[in-house]
Parts: sequence; C-alpha cells; structure tokens
Amino acid sequence: MIGIFDSGFGGLTVMKEYLKKYPDFDYMYLGDQANMPYGSHSKERLNKLVVQNIEFLVKKGCKMIIVACNTASADALRHVQQIYKGNPTILGVLVPAVENALDKTRFGNIGVIGTRGTINSNAYEREIRKYEKDLYKPKDKRANKEVKFYQQSCPLLVPLTEEGMIKSTVTRMMLKKYLRPLKNAHIDTLILGCTHYPLLQKEIDRIMGKNCKVISSAMSAADAIGDYFERHPDVLKSISKNSKRIYYTTDCPERFEDLGSRFLGERVEGEKVEI
Repeated sequence: MIGIFDSGFGGLTVMKEYLKKYPDFDYMYLGDQANMPYGSHSKERLNKLVVQNIEFLVKKGCKMIIVACNTASADALRHVQQIYKGNPTILGVLVPAVENALDKTRFGNIGVIGTRGTINSNAYEREIRKYEKDLYKPKDKRANKEVKFYQQSCPLLVPLTEEGMIKSTVTRMMLKKYLRPLKNAHIDTLILGCTHYPLLQKEIDRIMGKNCKVISSAMSAADAIGDYFERHPDVLKSISKNSKRIYYTTDCPERFEDLGSRFLGERVEGEKVEI
C-alpha cells in the first residue's frame, strides 16, 4: 500500500495523478487538518508532525510514503529519510518538479509560486542549484549560461481554493497580482509549488501565456515514480494491488469529505483519527 499525507486536502491532487497512472495500487491518504497550515509551524514542530504522520502510516502497513505537502517536503523530508533509512521508502514532491523544470526550460528563466512557508524555506532554489549543472541544457543560443530563478509567495491562493472560489473574480485578480512580477521577469517555466495550485492551473496557464511552461509538482511526482520503480523493483513488488482507497483525517471529517471530493474529483469518505 502507498501512503500519501498532507496537512489537509492539497495532497489529494498528488493522489489523483497517482491514480491515473497506477489505479490498481492500494492507497491510504492522511490529511492532518488538525495541524494545518504546516507553513505556520517552526521547523522543529514540523519535523515532529511529519514523523507522527509517517509512524501512523507505517503502522497501517504502508510500504511507500509520499510526503505530498510542499512545505513538509522542503523542510522535513531529509530529516525523516535519515530516520527511516529506506524502510519504508519516503519520497517528496519537490525534487521531481525541479528536475522537470530544468529539463523543460528553454532560456533558463524559472519561477516558482508557493505558500509563504515553502518560499521562505528557499528549498526550491537550493534544489535548482543542486541539480542545474547536470540537468540544465540551454535550448536556445539566447539562453542564460546559468539558471535565473524567481520566487513568489501567494498566501491567499490556498484559502481561496479551499473556499471553492476557483473561478471567482477575486481569485483571478489575486493570480494576476501574484504572477505579474514573474511575467515581468520573462520566465519561461513556472513551477506550481503547492499541491492546491493544480486546481487553478487553467487560469494560471491563461495568464502566463503560451510561451511559459507550467509545471505541476503533483504531476511531476507521479511521472517520476515510474523511473523509481525501474531502479527499485523490490519496492514495486511490495505494494499491494487491490484498488483499495482509505482516507483518514485528524479533524472534521465532514469538511474533509466535502473539500477532498472536490480535490480528488471523486467521492471521498474520511475517518477521523488521532495521531
């Protein structure tokens, strides 16, 4: 079984992409609503929360765990990977998006939008600099020799999305405000550094225009898992395949079911648990 967890509902966009590619797998989703948003916690508190989530999923029998929250992937992924040392396999959503962006960028002008927590961590820039030497191949003679990287925090997009205001005038106005500095910087590749943002991608695509490739961290994570399975066939073999779906939340199952069903695009029934 694959375990996926997030601070709330956004991780269901990651699960949605996994379900498209691997519908036969068994999945367990944990939404830690009681402690959301993760971006408001200290690094020490965040590490503790992520360990608690992983412990819960391990005890439930998950052989692979996806840290679907960008903030948790940015600040706590290495911490828990060092603790568990590959048992279970623990993966995040940040690196696949970075690798995808470095592969797709034409001129080396890359931007990312995310929550304050994710942007303030500078995790995306660290990973860009870590991988650019090996992965960035300029595709145009006018391209930068080194990647130029731009960040923009978008604090209102998560609450607007969770209030169901995806197509509202207010949301469109805020998107234009947040994306204007990135458009002015002439980025050619934009990373959606929050798992809520795929729900806004059509409008983001429209605002950024056809010359900017928009990279979903949710889709990138699901796309990258095939290569991982090729390198680790033992992990693939360990995952049960009965098309089972189990959903847990640490608070308010009614809200989890309402919003979760919108994020996943199918009916979600959540059970409240203590972790």
